[in-house]
Amino acid sequence: MKKFNVVYFGTPDFSVPALDMLFNHPHINLKYVVSMPDRKAGRGYELKSPEVIEFAKNNKISYFQTENINKEEDFLENLENDEIDFFIVLAFAQFLNDRVLNIPKLGCFNIHTSLLPKYRGAAPIQYALLNGDEKTGVSIQKMVKKMDAGDLVHSHPLTASRTETGGQLYTRLKFQAALALNDFIGKLLSNKVEFTPQNESDVSFAPTLKRDDGFLDFKNESFEQIFNKVRALYPWPGTFCKLNNKRLKVFHIQEADTKLNPGEVHTSHGHLLIGCKDKSVRLTNIQLEGKKPCTDVELLNGFKNDITINP
Repeated sequence: MKKFNVVYFGTPDFSVPALDMLFNHPHINLKYVVSMPDRKAGRGYELKSPEVIEFAKNNKISYFQTENINKEEDFLENLENDEIDFFIVLAFAQFLNDRVLNIPKLGCFNIHTSLLPKYRGAAPIQYALLNGDEKTGVSIQKMVKKMDAGDLVHSHPLTASRTETGGQLYTRLKFQAALALNDFIGKLLSNKVEFTPQNESDVSFAPTLKRDDGFLDFKNESFEQIFNKVRALYPWPGTFCKLNNKRLKVFHIQEADTKLNPGEVHTSHGHLLIGCKDKSVRLTNIQLEGKKPCTDVELLNGFKNDITINP
């Protein structure tokens, strides 16, 4: 069986399992790994390479780093002369222009962590949980200029647990992405790839999340909305409310039986209870601004003032 010449585009730790699979695949000749430049990180602000570049260095894979692949004339000319079969893109953080998309013989294929056309965009993992979806997964699509809009060539569904957090689903999906890619390569080897256009009437979007997206609006959100927001946005950007005008990070909640009006606060048996739109919620694991993470019982034990949740 032939070997495919492949270039891999990726950046964070999420991209590493799929890269590892390609590197060890018997029918893949991994020509280059392409990623973002090194960044300053950590307390000492020392230069740190993206995780995929660390993998490339450790495994002696040729690599290339750039802020904008579309402007790298010499490198692109090398690729055009290098008989590349296809590109694989996963969390690369750059758009590819027409010239780049047209370099490989079979095309460029993007791995996306939703069942497209649902949740095109930067944060599909979190939006699936925000909306309480039971089904999510990985899609591989042939890239076109429009974001996440190319024909589907492989789908790999999975079930999300009701209590699963964004961080937990992130970890599961980065390995599912590698499995999906392995299945797709099998289709390529056996000439069984089918190109299925996405249904544009079913498109939804998952735009980049901002820190303020984690605000918990107890007066206007239902328990289900609050519950899904807390788990979807953990560990980043996290969820919070304002307690006595201080930021209170919320890590875990549970439904409470006490009947409260939306936004009303009640401290009973050391429990921090707040009314939301339809039910009441207990904030079980929290962190007040300037303090360490704790339970609501621990927080209230050290609190002498009346408690107000600010809008």
